[in-house]
Amino acid sequence: MARVVVTEFMDAPAVAQLAAQHDVLYDAGLVDDPRRLQAEAAGADAIVVRNRTQVRGELLAALSRCRVVGRLGVGLDNIDLPACAARGIQVVPATGANALSVAEYVLATAMLLLRGAYQSSAAVAAGQWPRNALSKGREIGGKTLGLVGFGSIGQLTARLARGLGMQVLAHDAMLAPTDPVFAQAGVHCCTLDELVAEADVVSLHVPLVDATRGLFGAARLAVMKRGAVLINTARGEIVDELALAAALKGGRLGGAAIDVFGVEPLPSAPHFENLPKLVLTPHVAGVTAEANERVSSLIAQRVLEALR
Repeated sequence: MARVVVTEFMDAPAVAQLAAQHDVLYDAGLVDDPRRLQAEAAGADAIVVRNRTQVRGELLAALSRCRVVGRLGVGLDNIDLPACAARGIQVVPATGANALSVAEYVLATAMLLLRGAYQSSAAVAAGQWPRNALSKGREIGGKTLGLVGFGSIGQLTARLARGLGMQVLAHDAMLAPTDPVFAQAGVHCCTLDELVAEADVVSLHVPLVDATRGLFGAARLAVMKRGAVLINTARGEIVDELALAAALKGGRLGGAAIDVFGVEPLPSAPHFENLPKLVLTPHVAGVTAEANERVSSLIAQRVLEALR
């Protein structure tokens, strides 16, 4: 019987699935107790994490008998992959399991920001009637969606967007322009410069690596289509927060939805205050009741397979 340590939230049936075969320590708050986490890691044959647990440095050194890291999500920037490989530790992400949740978040926030009429409840309830002010919203049908990154999440987002009548552009530095995945999805592959100049909605779906850090800084935001909406469900460091706030204040952009931040939880951010065309969410684009079940179940299965 192996020892499995789960450091962050995992769906209860999946924890029970692991516990039916192995000794499981499940503590969703363990990530916030570094000393105890490191002590528990020393006896772990498997560790299951989300994005906050940093599997590197001292924690990785403590995982002296670990065989597998289960990642409850798809981003792997919190895991030292080369060091894990050198130690013979398998890393298993939940690829595809939360794709629908993220895709729906992208389209929902895009519709909210384009229409601009869904934050009037308090005013209407107070007897105001801002009908004229809210009658110039935009429809999503006929607009162009630009996907920066065209993996499983980007592809599903494209399929849903086309169902709403959107045209879709995509750029992926890891795929050849002639890759059949673009034609199969009914998507036009283009350069990043072409995408940001033409898209009414730009959605980010790339990992955080050296090439994507600061990818959307002041210069790139300045050449986006005027009135375009930016949505970031990837990683916070891909977008320059101060430059984004300036672009919103200056009226260059028509709105932004930001689900990820360079520091999480987000500390006080005065640059984001009093921006009505901004939606901020606490890294939940890929987290729904259904996605939690799929992600947790998939990782439980893959961890069990790795421990056999």
